[in-house]
Amino acid sequence: QVAAASGHTVVLVDQSDEILKKSTKGIEESLKRVTKKKFADKPEAGAEFIEKTLKNLTTSTDAAAVVHSTDLVIEAIVENMEVKNKLFTTLDKFAPEHTIFASNTSSLQITTLSNSTTRQDRFGGLHFFNPVPMMKLVEVIRTPMTSQKTFESLMDFSKAVGKSPVSCNDTPGFIVNRLLVPYMMEAVRLFERGDASKEDIDVAMKLGAGYPMGPFELLDYVGLDTSKYIIDGWHSLEPNNPLFAPSPLLNKLVEEKKLGKKTGEGFYKYK
Repeated sequence: QVAAASGHTVVLVDQSDEILKKSTKGIEESLKRVTKKKFADKPEAGAEFIEKTLKNLTTSTDAAAVVHSTDLVIEAIVENMEVKNKLFTTLDKFAPEHTIFASNTSSLQITTLSNSTTRQDRFGGLHFFNPVPMMKLVEVIRTPMTSQKTFESLMDFSKAVGKSPVSCNDTPGFIVNRLLVPYMMEAVRLFERGDASKEDIDVAMKLGAGYPMGPFELLDYVGLDTSKYIIDGWHSLEPNNPLFAPSPLLNKLVEEKKLGKKTGEGFYKYK
């Protein structure tokens, strides 16, 4: 959506036409919300903007078939190293030499992903934040092999789609999650030790640190399974780092399928 709205030609690829129809409808709805604010007093200009944006967007279920004419591939599939590597290896065979590959992963190592291709110098991370149309931040990740030209292209692209890029080396969690995930885990440990209630911890961080959500609300929003997946991955990389230690309570909730907002219960209950 943000790439198409800023004048780029985009091909959105997913596994089925059904998913793509749903995605396109979602983008249309999102664009309507954007134009209501952006073109409040000019409905004609708003309608034109939506039409122009959607014209920049086509869909396909065959990534290998459409990659031959692209300058940039942004992968945002399931957070599974094996599945991602398989996709990149395939696309590497069909993409032109100049094409840059980027992953939107939030927790996997970009260097490992780039090793599944022959273009390690044209590979980096572009980590967008949800919801992407609203959030200004993009983390641009460079590996030891990412060329300066590739890095500059990724920074320029981020600015061209209206975002504010920050750069970071390929370290677990990059900047935001590297600080945010251990903070959320520390909140769980504080609660596990019985030092404070979930509710009081959430209120304290909202009123004392100005956070829009407390750590337990945020964990429920992100998904407890996602948070567990991230911390388990980091723990296997650095087993002696106390910040990455697993939490018995988090593991128990995930085992009970209490994964947060999406299942109706996590640390809190939702109707």
